[in-house]
Amino acid sequence: MTATTTLIAALTDPPAIQAVGLRKAYGEKRVLDGIDLRIRQGTVFALLGPNGAGKTTTVGILSTLIGADGGQASVAGHDLVRDADGVRRSIGVTGQFSAVDGLLTAEENLLLIGDLNHLHRREARRRTTALLDRFELTEAAREPVSTFSGGMRRKLDLAMTLVGDPRVIFLDEPTTGLDPRSRRTIWEIVRSLVADQGVTVFLTTQYLEEADQLADRVAVLDRGRLVAEGTSDELKRRIPGGHIRLTFADDTRLDSAAALFPGSAADHQNLTLRIAGDGSPLTLRAVLDVIDHAGITAGNVTVHTPDLDDVFLSLTGAAPAAA
Repeated sequence: MTATTTLIAALTDPPAIQAVGLRKAYGEKRVLDGIDLRIRQGTVFALLGPNGAGKTTTVGILSTLIGADGGQASVAGHDLVRDADGVRRSIGVTGQFSAVDGLLTAEENLLLIGDLNHLHRREARRRTTALLDRFELTEAAREPVSTFSGGMRRKLDLAMTLVGDPRVIFLDEPTTGLDPRSRRTIWEIVRSLVADQGVTVFLTTQYLEEADQLADRVAVLDRGRLVAEGTSDELKRRIPGGHIRLTFADDTRLDSAAALFPGSAADHQNLTLRIAGDGSPLTLRAVLDVIDHAGITAGNVTVHTPDLDDVFLSLTGAAPAAA
């Protein structure tokens, strides 16, 4: 698909999720203060924010678990209020904490969800077998879930979300508490859902690397308001601090290079020169061309661009969770 085709689709296809002016308060505490969302089909959308920002409340409203105080929204083409049943038939939800029944086996958990989705017994068993295979749980299918590791329980939790063949999946901090290997396994599953089945994923997370790895678009929620939205790269470019760092063999070369770039910062102790820039290949090439044209030899070259941690801290003033 070309960039032009993608843009046309974004403008003309009905969104998977659309919200205008969503509001929610608990007593005097305003949790959501009029947020707007438009999320394309077949994409991953990540909602970031510190604890208490309103992420879980947003998921609760869009998945019909709690009611909004104001605003309008639709999910998979179904109005949140007028067709709540249609919304529920079209979505899957995985919360922060595993919803599996530890007394049942993995197979029994999946078959139970099939019953709750009113699937024919044969179809429920077919989907159960396929999901156990897809999530690499076949060998443990008839073991009590209470014996599963955290990563296995989370995979089963996500598999249960897929029994009803949802078009939109809400993942509310799905990898909280998982080790790095299990977290990356969940990432691969999410990627395959989007790439192979065209599912739309609404992800909330405090792991900045998770959003960076998975999301097509990222929004930052703080004190009930969306304070920024865009691609990961777009958000990073909004934050100052990008620079190119050059290392030189001696003070003479360092001083000569510094004279070529007004405003650069020379560190004579470490023989490095810091030049402000966005870190793009074009900028880096321009800097190196100036150095080479002047006949100055540079040693190591490193590029620093702000990451989502910088974005998060700049926009919310809160430290993200450790990845």
